[in-house]
Amino acid sequence: MTAEKEKKARVAEEGGGVDPNTVKAVEKLQEIQDELEAINVKASDDILEVEQKFNEVRRPIFAKRNEVIQSIHEFWSTALLSHPILGGRLNEEDEKILKYMIALDVEEAKDVKSGYSISFVFSPNPFFENEKLTKTYSFDEKGILSISCEPIKWKDGKGFSNGEIQDKGSKRPYTPESFLSWFNNKSAKYGIVDDIAEIIKEDLWTNPLRHFQNEVDARGIYEGGDDEEVNGEEYGEDNEDEEAYNEEDDDKEYNEEDGDDEEEEEEEEEEEDDDEE
Repeated sequence: MTAEKEKKARVAEEGGGVDPNTVKAVEKLQEIQDELEAINVKASDDILEVEQKFNEVRRPIFAKRNEVIQSIHEFWSTALLSHPILGGRLNEEDEKILKYMIALDVEEAKDVKSGYSISFVFSPNPFFENEKLTKTYSFDEKGILSISCEPIKWKDGKGFSNGEIQDKGSKRPYTPESFLSWFNNKSAKYGIVDDIAEIIKEDLWTNPLRHFQNEVDARGIYEGGDDEEVNGEEYGEDNEDEEAYNEEDDDKEYNEEDGDDEEEEEEEEEEEDDDEE
């Protein structure tokens, strides 16, 4: 028995004493739903083909962008520190290491559905031998995720800080685990890509300049507009209150001046009456 006939048999069996017309309507509805599902699958495949095409178009532009970025001192460490989510996961040791980061690369697999890799590229540094740290996310035909990454080759006396206590004067929040330990984590929790990879791929990689310039932070501070938000408060509202307060002061001063003028006029009139007498 085919899957379609099994569905119909099941509907008929479950229908029991249900009106036959309802059973037929449900069967027809299932056929239409199957037709829609087939279109959705085709649409997904077409979208992936378009995405794959434009990934190839973007590659030389990304390469050109990386060349310019390398001329900007500590670009990637600044962008990472300024990121509203990733910045909070960096400890002081990470900051020192990331100052040597000169490039970031996110490369899709030729078949977009198969996954992608994320690479941090470093200049020679006193921490490890690797020129590049790469983490790859791969999906098989069944959609099962696997993760691979090259081990960090630490130099003598170097390694993860393991949450060493920071100086009391440190402005950075205490972060027990090194951000770079993410490169050593091969576990695919719940069979899905972790949030760090998604943030790097979909946000930091697509527009790192935004975070380097620190245009947007976790509270949603933005540039421009009549009511700019500053330190979590709307500048426009505070400004209106201040203007209203100043107007009240001006009216008060004006009334006091009028009162002084009236007193002076009364004194002059009294002096004139005394002279006449």
